[in-house]
Amino acid sequence: MRRFPSRLWLLCALYFVQGLPFGFQVTALPVYLRTRGVSLAALGFAGALSLPWMLKALWAPLVDRYGSERVGRRRSWILPMQAGLALACAGAALAADSDSLPLLLGLIFVMNLFAATQDIAVDGFAVDLLRPEELGLGNTAQVVGYKLGMLTGGGLLVWASSRIGWTGLFWVMSALCLAVFTVVLFVREPPPREEAGPDAPKLDWRAVFLRIKGVLTLPGTGWLLLFIGTYKLGESMSDVLYKPFLVDAGYTPAQIGLWVGTWGTAASLLGSTCGGLLAARLPLLGAVALTGTLRLIPLAGRWVLTQVGISDAGVLGITLAEEFFGGALTTVMFAFMMSRTDRRIGATHFTLLASMEVAGKAPAGPIAGLLADPKFGGWGYANVFLLGVALSAGFLALLWPLRRRAPAPAPSSVA
Repeated sequence: MRRFPSRLWLLCALYFVQGLPFGFQVTALPVYLRTRGVSLAALGFAGALSLPWMLKALWAPLVDRYGSERVGRRRSWILPMQAGLALACAGAALAADSDSLPLLLGLIFVMNLFAATQDIAVDGFAVDLLRPEELGLGNTAQVVGYKLGMLTGGGLLVWASSRIGWTGLFWVMSALCLAVFTVVLFVREPPPREEAGPDAPKLDWRAVFLRIKGVLTLPGTGWLLLFIGTYKLGESMSDVLYKPFLVDAGYTPAQIGLWVGTWGTAASLLGSTCGGLLAARLPLLGAVALTGTLRLIPLAGRWVLTQVGISDAGVLGITLAEEFFGGALTTVMFAFMMSRTDRRIGATHFTLLASMEVAGKAPAGPIAGLLADPKFGGWGYANVFLLGVALSAGFLALLWPLRRRAPAPAPSSVA
């Protein structure tokens, strides 16, 4: 912990573990369910398994307030969450081996619960761990670690599932969680920052709620929340059907895991890096407009695949382009969200905005599945892909009222 690279590697490892279950859910789970004959309507509701990521703001103050002084304020949450995540992965391996789908889905929900709770503690740990001049590199380590976890859980392990099976996939995830747990076990948590003081009073609940009320009643907050809540809606509707579309087109889970989960996540990682550079050189709303417009091209390309036919080059090109521009937009949007966060209640306020982002795209899966399923809406893949393009284009219209009505960043001083 004394050397700067050690702190970077530690943060990278912690976020890597958190990315494993989410990467599996968004990339591998639709493939797993579709290969077992699950309907598109039921598959769309699988997105509800990520509910803890949307609701984590409800218990974020608990994680921030309570903790063991002996173990460490952050480690007292991180260690049990990692142990629980490892056990849930092991249980999922047994469930996959016995072909118990309800039990498997329940365990994936538990994985997300442990990972989302750990995310709150790790965010606080990063603030305690990094000096002000290290925040830039530290944030890069977080993004890289999380996306590498997604790449592993939703890409590399799915590609390897043709050899190790789905059971082996979950055993490897469990082993990776235990490895990082062992590392954290021997990490000494740093003392509170000098400016906070070792005897700083604990979070005052009344003051927190008053400040939350204050930021939510600022002029233009409604437009801000609508902006955050809709920017991924159309893309998510398209995403939830893209993997089943490839399965029905004849692609194997190994191919999808390699192309979408591995190469696609690598393209998303590159896009996120470019988005960060773009956000540093353009006004944030201008960067959102540019990346949001470029994202429309590969989303429309998915619809084109349904019209002109499937080809390996077409699937790979559209997949990489969508992941790249989607990753760039996500980074720019989160930078914009951070610029609108009240620093006096930064962790709680940003968690609320991040939860709004998750809540906004949560209906995408059920809506897309019901619309595409022949037994319900009967729209098919093509029309839902086209709807995703229309919603993503409609989101850009919110830039105009947001430029005029978005609340200004709150001051950093404590009243």
